[in-house]
Amino acid sequence: MTSTTTQPATPPPFDNPLGLDGFEFVEFCAPEKGVLEAAFTAMGFTRIARHRSKDVTLWRQGGINLIANYEPRSPAAYFAAEHGASACGMAWRVQDAARAYAMAIERGAEPVEVRTGPMELRLPAIRGIGGSIIYLIDRYERTPGDLTIYDIDFVYRPGVDRHPAGAGFQTIDHLTHNVYGGRMAHWAAFYERIAGFREIHYFDIKGEYTGLTSKAMTAPDGKIRIPLNEEGKAGGGQIEEYLRAYNGEGIQHIAFICDDLVAAWDRLKAMGTPFMTAPPATYYEILDERLPGHGEPTAELQKRGILLDGSTKGGDPRLLLQIFSETMVGPVFFEFIQRKRDEGFGEGNFTALFESIERDQMRRGALKAGEPA
Repeated sequence: MTSTTTQPATPPPFDNPLGLDGFEFVEFCAPEKGVLEAAFTAMGFTRIARHRSKDVTLWRQGGINLIANYEPRSPAAYFAAEHGASACGMAWRVQDAARAYAMAIERGAEPVEVRTGPMELRLPAIRGIGGSIIYLIDRYERTPGDLTIYDIDFVYRPGVDRHPAGAGFQTIDHLTHNVYGGRMAHWAAFYERIAGFREIHYFDIKGEYTGLTSKAMTAPDGKIRIPLNEEGKAGGGQIEEYLRAYNGEGIQHIAFICDDLVAAWDRLKAMGTPFMTAPPATYYEILDERLPGHGEPTAELQKRGILLDGSTKGGDPRLLLQIFSETMVGPVFFEFIQRKRDEGFGEGNFTALFESIERDQMRRGALKAGEPA
């Protein structure tokens, strides 16, 4: 197993042409009800509201919004018919939606017309990965009590806590795409051109049998981060499996962040979240050697299969704790993280994660032992 990581030199300050300010929601769809609700509930989300006129519900945990869209003859319905249960869209917060939309179109984005009913907000939108939709939202909660799109287009359940604590996750940290071979440069250029993203990390991971490359993009606001994954040259690996199952490029996983991952893991486990195969015991045996003086409870991490990455150079730990679910919405899975001043993506853990996914593929018969990548 080998891994190569490069990180460009820190670039000068860069423009924010769309006025981005983080993720507002991720939209999901499915051919029939049941899968989304079970997945959301297992991760601690609560259904807090229903759309006034559409078969659409809002699920929330902390400041994370997930949309379940079953509206017939909608973009979500057509997306579900092609891709099955999946993530069919995401929303970016912007300072001025009309201006951001006009700027995105001027910079080459494909416009998307979202059908609305009487007295409903028109949400400007552009085409994203694999035919998904990127919504541009300027009515969001900048400060507590601000009027949001949900206050206008949704009806809250009586007596519901509008910001349930759930398992303890607060915001969306990043959202990862899987792309066809040779298409990483295309999607990197898309985000750079349309919204001013830039590359912050590049990984080249080679497993025992397969491999992948990953380019992490971040928006000018620093809050919207989108890694792009592409299958390694050997083929037959996890990215290729996803592309077949999903019937195209798309959102592979969404990462949620919390302040205490050990406690959050316990809550997730009790709620029924299925976790990916844990790394081998040797991962934890060399943890103190890899990150001397990290100060984390190794035995508790190993008990839960939580990964630890970062740096402890100079006696100044900067750490990232992370763990992954199994696939829960079609081929889509979820990542749960805690950042202790480390802003990476767990590149030191890519090897352990990659090995875990390969073992899971072997267990399911999706990958057979053969020539090393």
